[in-house]
Amino acid sequence: MNPVERVRKALDSAGASDIEIITTDKTIFTVDDAANAIGVTPAEILKSLILVADKTEPFIALMCGANKIDAKSAAKVIGHNRARMMPPEEVYSRYGYHVGGVPPVGYDDDLRVVVDGDLFTHKIVWAAAGTDHAFFPVEPERLLAITHGTRANIRKD
Repeated sequence: MNPVERVRKALDSAGASDIEIITTDKTIFTVDDAANAIGVTPAEILKSLILVADKTEPFIALMCGANKIDAKSAAKVIGHNRARMMPPEEVYSRYGYHVGGVPPVGYDDDLRVVVDGDLFTHKIVWAAAGTDHAFFPVEPERLLAITHGTRANIRKD
């Protein structure tokens, strides 16, 4: 199953079969690329970051595109002391997603999810759907429910 199909399956399994995955010829590799391709501000782009807490537990941080993550704060939300970003090559080898296409859903592992509180200032955010040419719109509250995430202030000030 290709990466976009995995995301589609995950959305369907979460009761979100009405969410449309959109593909584009334009790349959404960076937040700015995505904002330009979709026609929204960088703050409306969802960054899905995979981190590793205390060297053992991978988890996902869903960030407002304009924000940088405070990895220590994100780790504390899930009961750990620190976290580091998982290297891109490890994200790909472990989960099958390249940077620029890392989605908030579609993982075989049951990863815990921490959701940046700043996302909730937007009616809709735009998430990568498995590749750097596929994305989908979703309301932040619905994203929180779909991912079973925890809402927290994880923005680096």
